Amino acid sequence: MFGIPGKQAVSMTPAAAKQIAKLMGRDGHQGLRIGVKKGGCAGMEYTMEYVTEVDPHDEVVEQDGARVLIAPMAQMFLFGTEIDYQVSLLESGFVFNNPNVTESCGCGESIKFAEM
Repeated sequence: MFGIPGKQAVSMTPAAAKQIAKLMGRDGHQGLRIGVKKGGCAGMEYTMEYVTEVDPHDEVVEQDGARVLIAPMAQMFLFGTEIDYQVSLLESGFVFNNPNVTESCGCGESIKFAEM
């Protein structure tokens, strides 16, 4: 929908692709849908959910056995984002390196985009 021909909407690091492929293997999921919703102290939050059925309006990005689907209303906010998976002593999880974000809260759970 908001893509550039020949360029994927989002990219995944090898660590993220490996983790997403692992999650897809559980219970026969078709992929992981990412999106954004209103909430959090900065105004927006990322969402992630397992997908059992691909919506024809989703943007589909596949890499190394991993499939990410981008909800239609989130495509303009996520274009150019790199998805990473990081593991530390205290936590592990997905990290979104999003060039469209102008602010984020101290806990890193919510984000703000430039006024459009």
